[in-house]
Amino acid sequence: MNPGSGTLIINIMSEGKAETYEGVYQCTARNERGAAISNNIVVRPSRSPLWTKEKLEPIILQNGQHLVLSCRPPIGLPPPIIFWMDNSFQRLPQSERVSQGLNGDLYFSNVLPEDTREDYICYARFNHTQTIQQKQPISVKVISAKPSRERPPTFLTPEGNSSNKEELRGNVLSLECIAEGLPTPIIHWIKEDGTLPINRTFYKNFRKTLQIIHVSEADSGKYQCIAKNALGVIHHTISVTVKAAPYWIVAPRNLVLSPGEDGSLICRPNGNPKPKISWLTNGVPIEIAPDDPSRKIDGDTIIFSNVQERSSAVYQCNASNEYGYLLANAFVNVLAEPPRILTSADTLYQVIANRPALLDCAFFGSPLPTIEWFKGAKGSALREDIYVLHENGTLEIPVAQKDSTGTYTCVARNKLGVAKNEVQLEIKDPTRIIKQPEYAVVQRGGTVSFECKVKHDHTLIPTVMWLKDNGELPDDGRFTVDKDHLVVADVGDDDGGTYTCVANTSLDSVSASAVLSVVAPTPTPAPIYDVPNPPFDLELTNHLDKSVQLSWTPGDDNNSPITKFIIEYEDSMHEAGLWHHQTEVSGIQTTAQLNLSPFVNYSFRVVAVNSIGRSVPSQVSEHYLTKAAEPDKNPTTVEGLGSEPDNLVITWKPLNGFESNGPGLQYKVSWRQKDGDDEWTSVVVANVSKYIVSGTPTFVPYLIKVQALNDVGFAPEPAVVTGHSGEDLPMVAPGNVHVNVVNSTLAEVHWDPVPLKSIRGHLQGYRIYYWKAQNLSKRSKRHIEKKILTFQGSKTHGMLPGLEPFSHYRVNVRVVNGKGEGPASPDKVFNTPEGVPSAPSSLKIVNPTLDSLTLEWEPPGHPNGILTEYTLKYQPINSTHELGPLVDLKIPANKTRWTLKNLNFSTRYKFYFYAQTAAGSGSQITEEGVTTVDEAGILPPDVGAGKAMASRQVDIATQGWFIGLMCAVALLILILLIVCFIRRNKGGKYPVKEKEDAHADPEIQPMKEDDGTFGEYSDAEDHKPLKKGSRTPSDRTVKKEDSDDSLVDYGEGVNGQFNEDGSFIGQYSGKKEKEPAEGNESSEAPSPVNAMNSFV
Repeated sequence: MNPGSGTLIINIMSEGKAETYEGVYQCTARNERGAAISNNIVVRPSRSPLWTKEKLEPIILQNGQHLVLSCRPPIGLPPPIIFWMDNSFQRLPQSERVSQGLNGDLYFSNVLPEDTREDYICYARFNHTQTIQQKQPISVKVISAKPSRERPPTFLTPEGNSSNKEELRGNVLSLECIAEGLPTPIIHWIKEDGTLPINRTFYKNFRKTLQIIHVSEADSGKYQCIAKNALGVIHHTISVTVKAAPYWIVAPRNLVLSPGEDGSLICRPNGNPKPKISWLTNGVPIEIAPDDPSRKIDGDTIIFSNVQERSSAVYQCNASNEYGYLLANAFVNVLAEPPRILTSADTLYQVIANRPALLDCAFFGSPLPTIEWFKGAKGSALREDIYVLHENGTLEIPVAQKDSTGTYTCVARNKLGVAKNEVQLEIKDPTRIIKQPEYAVVQRGGTVSFECKVKHDHTLIPTVMWLKDNGELPDDGRFTVDKDHLVVADVGDDDGGTYTCVANTSLDSVSASAVLSVVAPTPTPAPIYDVPNPPFDLELTNHLDKSVQLSWTPGDDNNSPITKFIIEYEDSMHEAGLWHHQTEVSGIQTTAQLNLSPFVNYSFRVVAVNSIGRSVPSQVSEHYLTKAAEPDKNPTTVEGLGSEPDNLVITWKPLNGFESNGPGLQYKVSWRQKDGDDEWTSVVVANVSKYIVSGTPTFVPYLIKVQALNDVGFAPEPAVVTGHSGEDLPMVAPGNVHVNVVNSTLAEVHWDPVPLKSIRGHLQGYRIYYWKAQNLSKRSKRHIEKKILTFQGSKTHGMLPGLEPFSHYRVNVRVVNGKGEGPASPDKVFNTPEGVPSAPSSLKIVNPTLDSLTLEWEPPGHPNGILTEYTLKYQPINSTHELGPLVDLKIPANKTRWTLKNLNFSTRYKFYFYAQTAAGSGSQITEEGVTTVDEAGILPPDVGAGKAMASRQVDIATQGWFIGLMCAVALLILILLIVCFIRRNKGGKYPVKEKEDAHADPEIQPMKEDDGTFGEYSDAEDHKPLKKGSRTPSDRTVKKEDSDDSLVDYGEGVNGQFNEDGSFIGQYSGKKEKEPAEGNESSEAPSPVNAMNSFV
């Protein structure tokens, strides 16, 4: 055994035979605290026995028969690797027809004449002893005179329809099926009631062997191999059971306790079958070990309570089953130790900005110390909302920034003492490639230059190397590398590819690539005009605090004179990669004096401009960092608004990096109540844009100011703005709410304003809720829909439009601020007066006779009060469309049917019908009807009266009076044609026609020529309806919205008026009635068909 270690060395070569040392070894380590033991180590010598001598007879078989050549190698340790070769040590070819099984035998599904040979030799290689044993050659002769008949598959191995297989968890499960048959069978595998694991399943030996790696209990089940050829299919089921040697679920871990503490050791293994657990103490079974009152065994757990120093020991957990065992040592150390920090003091950590920083604080102590981290000499403990404190004491800064630089102190505490350790953190600027190589196309034989300009932290030393196609540059003098450039001279075709610039520091690495394309030379083109080449050789001189001089050399103007130079700058400290306009100079200048701002890391570039356009920018100048100064401006857009009733949220638009003028940009936020005598309260915050003041009174005005400062000093005194702390819901409802009803659809609500202090916020206005409780004429119960009107500002009254007449309403008022609504005032009740009703819902004419018509109607849908009566007006219409005298009837309100008697036979009447309340007359509905010619012409009631009335036309046509009447009509038509011709020449127009044009009646329809029925009177010009889509329904029912007729259309001596609510306005006098003769006049002659239609 080596001195100072537990390693046991056995030199078998010089100290006897290997068999002498065969056995089971175990190591024990012991000191005054206890004893630990190792796992059992089994030592067995390797063996490679010889093959037994045997005489092998030649094998003779027919073409197509199956064959199995057995190997049966000697049993060695470890088992040998089997392979078949010939006398020339060449491996025998294998295929789906011929293959080697897992047991080493060689299987032929069917033999062919070319399988005849005398040197089938099985070899066994024993790797541990580096020996190869060989079996006697086997001779096989295939007789090809008469091939065997084709046959379905039969399994050579395994035998039968099913078999069983056990495998240990974690091993490789190998399942094999080899079948014979003619033609050669094909093997497939499936898992019954499951699928084969995709990433762990492999097929070997021409799919005859299925292997599943890392096998687990979930792989148990039935696997089926299927052998198939043209003559049949056979199956074999292999039931796989996965057993498991013990493995850990929870292994016991070392335990450090201080006197009087409690603890536990958990030993939780698993396996198949379930492992048996036994505990040992210092290598001795715990049952016979010295008793310790502080421990208690509970199955797989030892529980310690109130331990003492004598309880220190090494415990072993042994978990075993028939397939193996596990042994784990766990040291229970009872000691009282003050904290110790194991990390070296003053360790320096360097981290790239915007990356995680991990500061170590390895510690030890008993009881287990608590760890706290502090930054700086007087800093407070670092909180886990910004930092991550790991259990091992490590402090993680997820995103390290420049201001993370500093000294960090780790403090370990327990009841026995305190230990501290300081470490240093430096944040470095990331390495960046500010000028990347660019894609280039170069002619063969030309020169190309790739630029790679690197910006890095000034304390880090970068190394830059170039790669070609991710490999080293060719060892060729044509490749030249200087500080920022790679130059390739005399470019050839092989030089094309990807060139990569890699910049490395001790902390980070960056790279950029460009592609070089090599093309054939092209003829020299004729001179062309182009934009200038970029300026070059930029140089900075006369460095002052707020100015610098820039000079440059102009590039080629490409045959167009340069008119001006544009100078741009980049602030790599605050806005890296963004270029801003600095100034412009004339095209003959090559220098410029530039005014600069404090604390800006300037770099410049120059763009040349000619009449063609702008050049590409020049290369970037060197950097120039101006000195820091105090800010010269303060944040803008300062506001103070509360988000909660007890806070004040102060917000502002922060300065950008360019405006900061120096490092350490912060803001001094100050506030005090506007109406109080309090002093200003101030706090300095980091570079943020919001600060929340808590614990403020509700909605109180505050004076606020925000001042910028940095490490150099303060900005000028800021302006003071006024803000308010947070609003709360109003406390008081408006009082003295009363309602003035203006009319049946309009009411005015008045209220007293609430005290300003009770609003507790910015007054937004007043909100009125009103709803109809019920209709006074209908006690119907329906869903109450509340309506809301909001009046902005401090108004104390508002109008409620769109009310329903004759209804019962409730109303309340609430004050509104920025937070929401206050309480509602008590509900105020008011009633709207009666209004004029709507038109009757329908009007239809039924049961026409020779001298009577019956009218039926439905009451108005919106009576808007109590109906007092109905008014029916009607007048006849003669064959020339003239209107006769108007008759006015009053009908009681409880009627829905009325019969008019003593009417003229075969006459058309027009009816005007409306309802009345105490408020006046409602909208009217109109209808027309015709009395019949004789009793035989009466239609059934279900035929619309608006349709033509069918009569016994065959009988009438044979009557003498009818023939005479027709002659009179023809003569009348001729006279009308003459009169119309004369009137047309005079440009006249009859008044009824004008009236019809101005007030088109939607019920008027032309004759329907297709069914031969008569329509109502129509325009004689074109037989078109006076208003589109107004055809009267067949049941003569006219809805109120379908009728636009008015008594004005016919002007029959009515002296009333229709107001806005529907009451009648007497717009025309009885003069129209005295001019019936003019109704026959027309602008053009009527057609005979129209005249015929008007006859009945």
